[in-house]
Amino acid sequence: MSAVVEKKVTVQVGERQLVLSNLDKPLYGNGFSKSEVVHYYAKIGPVMLPHLRGRPATVVRFPDGTAGEAFFEKNLPRGAPDWIQTVTLPSSGSRSGRGPGTITYPLIEDLPSLVWAANLAALELHVHQWTVGPGPKRQAPDRLVFDLDPGEGASIVECARVAERLLEVLTADGLTPLPKTSGSKGLQVCCGVKTRRPERTSAYAKAIAEQLAGEMPELVVSKMAKTLRTNKVLIDWSQNHVAKTTIAPYSLRGRDTPTASTPITWDEVRACRTPSELTFTADDVLHRVDEHGDLLAELAGTRVTLPER
Repeated sequence: MSAVVEKKVTVQVGERQLVLSNLDKPLYGNGFSKSEVVHYYAKIGPVMLPHLRGRPATVVRFPDGTAGEAFFEKNLPRGAPDWIQTVTLPSSGSRSGRGPGTITYPLIEDLPSLVWAANLAALELHVHQWTVGPGPKRQAPDRLVFDLDPGEGASIVECARVAERLLEVLTADGLTPLPKTSGSKGLQVCCGVKTRRPERTSAYAKAIAEQLAGEMPELVVSKMAKTLRTNKVLIDWSQNHVAKTTIAPYSLRGRDTPTASTPITWDEVRACRTPSELTFTADDVLHRVDEHGDLLAELAGTRVTLPER
């Protein structure tokens, strides 16, 4: 029995040289390879990186592809290049990583860092609603997110109907909501906000979720219990907690096919009548960016003080 030889190639990405491995390895059930994953992230980088900079990254790695075991990784892995930017912060959980009560997160700040992550089969990149800096200091949240998650019997179509009402409520509060797909089954609605109290975003999002659950009880729930969610949409407000992360804009997802979390327009939300209309693969996303640019570009420039609720 012959040994498996790991194939490696050295590439230049910006000012950095990276050693990439096993580029012909399929990572998705449809044959989408690591080479295609790296290509996608290299191409999407210019619009994706502004949504990653300054935000500690948690990745989900699929070393044997999406049909194999996956694992979340918060700490910078051993053997990472010394030029990868990092930040060490207190851990919110019981597992401390590389120091007592701390996690050393990677910061995906540039294209070489993004390609490096892709080479680790880090298909999914998740980030917080807050940034860090200067130094190892967590800033107050600058984003608000509502994750619309369909229960059994519901789909992204029902999420779109809930998102339409969410748009009305948030706009009335002076916010500028922007939608994106989760890349999985649901939708997310994001807003740029200003607040000095980190707990305020969760409290505000919870109040909005409970309001819509009261208005639309046949379609919306604000509690996590799966027994309540059949044929309904959960408005998951908890992703605004300082310890939680959300799938980053443009990130791939670890599904059978290489779908991605895709910024969309409100016209597309209103028009959605079948799940396929709001399902986008890596190739789709690259074409959309060529046509529309970054549909979430307004997120940073439309930040307003979080209203009281």
